[in-house]
Amino acid sequence: MSNVVKTALLLGALSALVMFLGEMLGGGQGLIFGFFFAVAMNFGSYWFSDKIVLSMYGAREVGPENRLYQIVQRLAARAGLPMPRVYIIPQPSPNAFATGRNPQHAAVAATAGILEILTDDELEGVIAHELAHVKHRDILISSIAATLAAAIMMASRFAMFWGGGRSDDRQGSNPIALLATIILAPIAAMLIQAAISRSREYDADAGGAAIAGDPHGLVNALKKIESASKMVPLDANPATAHMFIIKPFSAQGLLGLFSTHPPTEERIRALLQLGRS
Repeated sequence: MSNVVKTALLLGALSALVMFLGEMLGGGQGLIFGFFFAVAMNFGSYWFSDKIVLSMYGAREVGPENRLYQIVQRLAARAGLPMPRVYIIPQPSPNAFATGRNPQHAAVAATAGILEILTDDELEGVIAHELAHVKHRDILISSIAATLAAAIMMASRFAMFWGGGRSDDRQGSNPIALLATIILAPIAAMLIQAAISRSREYDADAGGAAIAGDPHGLVNALKKIESASKMVPLDANPATAHMFIIKPFSAQGLLGLFSTHPPTEERIRALLQLGRS
């Protein structure tokens, strides 16, 4: 299934869910509000999802004098891609992601922690992986999924403060509807993440190895990131977990059952096999 079709299905399914939540909470008026909110959310997530996600993590843009920028610039030229904007996230946990609606409006972000622990060869492997996502046009669906999931989880928190849903316009508070709404929202966010195919990570690993010219930099980087992330978890929004090169370990509990990434050991095995072949 192409990413264009996946994006359309996500937007349609999430619009229907937002309208359903509106009706559960506010009856007919809530349904109308949900419709207009869904329209605004779809527009905003398409055009501004990259800015929303970057702002979630307080990312700051860096220029040509920065080591990360120089590596991105070199690899983007090698991959035949437009130069993306480059951001650093001020967090000690090592991780990275790409965002933007197309290669012409892409951004690559890496944490301060990943810059501290990786050598240039390892960092090249990580950045090449993210540029492979850009080249494969994975980043639009990832960014939209993150924005929509965050919006739905926010709506569930509003539901807790509103004090109850309405079964229709004439009846009063419906605690069962409220409970269903609060439970449904985080489950929907997890399902959105699960809709992002695990195969895209394998494809980006292989594409990144081709861009970097060698899979071993990414292999060593994945080992270091996985080990360090367990000791210093990323303070991440669960709605954006699927965007990172390795799933943030701060997403725990039931969220762990809906993993959006293949096991790191399997990714390393596939990369080593790629190197041998």
